[in-house]
Amino acid sequence: MERTIKKYWPIFLLPMIAAFIIGFVVPFIEGVYLSFCKFTTIKDAKFVGFSNYIEAFQDGTFLHAFSFTGLFAIVSVILINVLAFLVALALTQKIKGTNIFRTVFFMPNLIGGIVLGYVWQIIFDAIFTKFDTALKLNEVLGFWGLIILVSWQQIGYMMIVYIAGLQAIPGDIQEAAMIDGANKIQRLFKITIPNMMPSITICTFLTITNAFKLFDQNLALTGGEPLHKTEMLALNIYDTFYGRVGFEGVGQAKAVVFFILVAVIGLLQLKITREKEVQQ
Repeated sequence: MERTIKKYWPIFLLPMIAAFIIGFVVPFIEGVYLSFCKFTTIKDAKFVGFSNYIEAFQDGTFLHAFSFTGLFAIVSVILINVLAFLVALALTQKIKGTNIFRTVFFMPNLIGGIVLGYVWQIIFDAIFTKFDTALKLNEVLGFWGLIILVSWQQIGYMMIVYIAGLQAIPGDIQEAAMIDGANKIQRLFKITIPNMMPSITICTFLTITNAFKLFDQNLALTGGEPLHKTEMLALNIYDTFYGRVGFEGVGQAKAVVFFILVAVIGLLQLKITREKEVQQ
């Protein structure tokens, strides 16, 4: 069997490579080219150099989306990971019903972003109408509404990753620390967290990329209102490309900048956290 696999592995690998090239590489290269063009359809694309990128960075809504998305990413990454870790820590203790609690916490992750957005919009508006306001009328309310929605959706998923990491820590290490007189706080920061670095790396990467790529929830919950103040990068690119005639090239340029931003931040985060894994 192994000889057969070694002999014919290119045949098994070829369909995957072909799908990757057709589905990702070719559209990506074409997208980068179109970011330097003025077009309404692919066939009428005319090369215009860096003018699309200049227009993109002169767009006030795009610059605001940058800062709004950055602040959202910082708050959501910290909140989601801290709460998910604490929940995982609690659910790995010897308490009754842990499997039920794990299932309940994980279930929001199974619901689509659009559905979640509209459900939470109804909940928030029902609350805020009592104060003569609405989610789409206040930038601060919109921001924290998105934070609550995304945290509620993603904490359960990250919790599963942290539980796997906690269960992989050898019990004899904890027992040795207890014998040496280490209290719970000391064991948490000196043993548990250092040994959890692989899980922390995964969860931090996922929450950072998810925060920057957020689209469905933003579209359904606030739609960028009021006046694009709660519009994140993905939604701003969508509105530019599909909502403004003649700005398709600008929208494509924004998409390329967006890709570079997420790739650089993701790679930097992986490098930093993996270095800490090696030290442990």
